[in-house]
Amino acid sequence: MGIPPFVLASASVARRRLLQIAGIEPLVCPSDFDESQVQTDDPAQLVQILAQRKAETVAPQFPSSLIMGCDSVLAVNREIHGKPANSEEARQRWQKMQGHFGDLYTGHALIDLCQNHTLVRCQVTRVYFAQLSSETISAYVATGEPLKCAGAFALEGRGGLFVDKIEGCHSNVIGLSLPLLRQMLADLGYSVTDFWYSS
Repeated sequence: MGIPPFVLASASVARRRLLQIAGIEPLVCPSDFDESQVQTDDPAQLVQILAQRKAETVAPQFPSSLIMGCDSVLAVNREIHGKPANSEEARQRWQKMQGHFGDLYTGHALIDLCQNHTLVRCQVTRVYFAQLSSETISAYVATGEPLKCAGAFALEGRGGLFVDKIEGCHSNVIGLSLPLLRQMLADLGYSVTDFWYSS
């Protein structure tokens, strides 16, 4: 079986960087899928549906390829949070998050057009946030970083300073679980190392 082109249906720089670090150079094609079409109170179900819809939206443009869609949300006290709409929302979220923990859910969808097969999985990582002053929260929000991220923080950026610890997959918090990707590729009959040489 040949190694198909690997397409990332996401505009996320962090996800692309994770794949590159792992030796996979993806073709990047953001899906622009309207996430408001999907409504559910189950965070695991939500991210899996969105990940699959994003991959399906892009798939027709790339015949005989492997399409990956992802979506992440943070659940704190049973509330689901994606990217904050504005600075005030980001500030309010951090007031609730600081000193507590949240569960970061990332949905992963892989559509293998060569084999006409789709896998959809979810990875969950618990994130413990530091206690922060209002001044620190305001300073972080002012950087603009929280507005670009599910859960209003970037573990690989300034937000990493305000995470005390995580339980589970580290890369999942950044936007894509590398161990889960390896497992999903294996389930489709590929070795992740095959993609090191296909770009």
